[in-house]
Amino acid sequence: MKRHHLFAAVCAAVLTLGLSACGGSAPASTTAAATTAAETTAAATTAAETTAAETKAEETTAAETTAAEAAGETEAAEAAADRTKMRIGALKGPTTMGIVNLLNKSEAGETANDYEFTMAVQADEVLAKLVGGDLDIALIPANVAAVVNNKGEGCPFPVVDINTLGVLYCVTGDDSIHSVGDLAGKTVISTGQGTTPEYVLRTLTEKSGAKDVTLEFKSEAQEIAAALKADPSQIAVLPQPFVTVAMAQNEALKIAFSLTEAWDELMEDSSMVTGVTVVSRAFLTEHEDAVKTFLAEHQESAEAAASDLDGTAELIAKYGIIEKAPVAKKALPYCNIVCVTGEEMKQALSGYLEALYTQNPKAVGGQMPGEAFYWIP
Repeated sequence: MKRHHLFAAVCAAVLTLGLSACGGSAPASTTAAATTAAETTAAATTAAETTAAETKAEETTAAETTAAEAAGETEAAEAAADRTKMRIGALKGPTTMGIVNLLNKSEAGETANDYEFTMAVQADEVLAKLVGGDLDIALIPANVAAVVNNKGEGCPFPVVDINTLGVLYCVTGDDSIHSVGDLAGKTVISTGQGTTPEYVLRTLTEKSGAKDVTLEFKSEAQEIAAALKADPSQIAVLPQPFVTVAMAQNEALKIAFSLTEAWDELMEDSSMVTGVTVVSRAFLTEHEDAVKTFLAEHQESAEAAASDLDGTAELIAKYGIIEKAPVAKKALPYCNIVCVTGEEMKQALSGYLEALYTQNPKAVGGQMPGEAFYWIP
């Protein structure tokens, strides 16, 4: 229909122009009609051109959007392909609390590496996977790292950082206990017979001069918590977060002193170390840059555990490390979560292992680890 009107208008215009060219004089009505037709034609042409331009602009915008989306998908795919897969194992407790922010970011695809986590209750579970080649990185007790490397050839699992300092605390309702020296003539209940807690306690009591200290060992921290609930006057050494749990069960209990602070006061050129991070040397050789990236992201996670207590506590509960976020929040400041690397790591760890070796060489695998034990970028 539009084409018919346009054609009629054009014919009228041509007829008018033809009469003028022949020297004829068209009637006024005819001239007016021709003018109107010309105006209509111009308007129709302008409208058509505008519609075409708008359509072209829309098509261009759509094409650009599609191209941008495709480019974004390509970049995302390339970024994913560049992420190194890293299998990490950790013990349920303070060490895992320190990497929980990293775990959460990794699941959201917000880390430079692609981390796959395994959490275990016993160190033996993590060690079996590490030695079996099912883990690239493991967060394990410091003395266990020394033992496993002394058993292997060429130090197969060097330490890359200290992830947790001391987490042991003296807990009691006895108001007379404020330091290691106050334990003289007392009975102290603890877990870890033949392991780090015993060696640390004996080292500190000997160094402080506290005599006649009787150590009574229980199999589990929960057993000690129950004993303290029944009789808060007892003196116990517990690790976090069990300290917080025990104190929540009995308001009569308090932290008498930190064994970490006692170590710092009594021991020179070392720190009390609970957990370290080791890496498979084969993986390190092939992916050194990825390991450096891990250390940077581990540092961020450890700092977040100290600065964002609420957020970290929620994640700790989310991943089942501690059942309740409020308990996790109370425990976090006492867990001494860190990420210590380089020469500082070597000095702190070597001094600590030397103290354990003095108590019992078997505690570190029979001999002190050599230089290859410490990886310093």
